[in-house]
Amino acid sequence: MIIDRHWLSGVTRLESPNFDDRPGADDISLIVIHCISLPPGEFGHPYIDQLFLNRLDAAAHPYFESIHQLQVSAHLLIKRNGEITQYVPFDKRAWHAGASSYQGRERCNEFSIGIELEGTETTAYTDAQYRQLAAAITALLETYPKLSKQRIAGHSDIAPGRKTDPGATFDWAKLRQLLDPPPAKPPQEYSPIEGDA
Repeated sequence: MIIDRHWLSGVTRLESPNFDDRPGADDISLIVIHCISLPPGEFGHPYIDQLFLNRLDAAAHPYFESIHQLQVSAHLLIKRNGEITQYVPFDKRAWHAGASSYQGRERCNEFSIGIELEGTETTAYTDAQYRQLAAAITALLETYPKLSKQRIAGHSDIAPGRKTDPGATFDWAKLRQLLDPPPAKPPQEYSPIEGDA
């Protein structure tokens, strides 16, 4: 994956109206991982796209009556099958974190990139999601110099007591292993042994 003019290549692009300018356009220094499912606990519907595009029909499900007027967004959504959608260019401020603080700095939307995983706090994420998440993060690290592997947090880390995602089922060790794969072992030289013909 590469990033071209703040958009990830090779993914679906749906431009959300729910964004604004960052106070500092080059102040991108945190990645925040979330989870979302609409309706809660259900996967594979178009409702997440509709929510981020302000097109969610309140009549489509009883739960939507309380959320259809929210103006929220994330930079990326990674679906269960690994498909990625981008809603907001990375140099703009998506509206994903809400009231939040990271290492003493508040308003994390100002300096973070928000990545949603289609899922719940109690459902295991898919291998495809981890692979695509690691690939997207690698592209981000290569593009924005203030980001680092140490500056990746869950929504629950920046809004403790208010948010619990991505939850206990998110495998941080697995993500770290994908971001830092062990070095390949050099091929062993063949040495003939007695009896070889």
